[in-house]
Amino acid sequence: MTAPEPQTQIQARIQTPSTARNGRLSYAVFQLARAHRGYGAAMLRDMELHPGQELLLMQLFDRDGQTQSELLESVGLDHSTVSKSLRRMQDAGLLTREPAEHDRRAMVVRLTDKGRAMEKPIAAMWETLEENSVRDLAADEIEAFIGIAHKIERALKDRRRTAGEEG
Repeated sequence: MTAPEPQTQIQARIQTPSTARNGRLSYAVFQLARAHRGYGAAMLRDMELHPGQELLLMQLFDRDGQTQSELLESVGLDHSTVSKSLRRMQDAGLLTREPAEHDRRAMVVRLTDKGRAMEKPIAAMWETLEENSVRDLAADEIEAFIGIAHKIERALKDRRRTAGEEG
């Protein structure tokens, strides 16, 4: 068994490109998101899911029988991505889509038995992802990170809203 790599060597190996030196936090967030998504995507592939499909399933686990528009709003993805994902998931036998009784233009999405059976594996995947993500962090560091992440998210959403109103 080899000794862990000293922190200074890790920092020297992971250098921020010169063009991102004035955006170090943003670059670190990008790198983190990429690593996290890649690890999660590999776990999803083992369940024969594509990234993002688990988010749709999770919404349906909590409230089955939503319209496509409601799902779109809850996951924050664009229409074409959600449509394509739902079509793939329907083809895989995870859900059904049928016109709503109240509005034949709206599509209601419901889990199949196969889709419902994904709840425990997806919950286990998120638990494993969490355990591996925070294994070197103390409880207070985890809570601080979550708080900071939410503040950054709010700042970016507020900025987008403001820019949209101005432009």
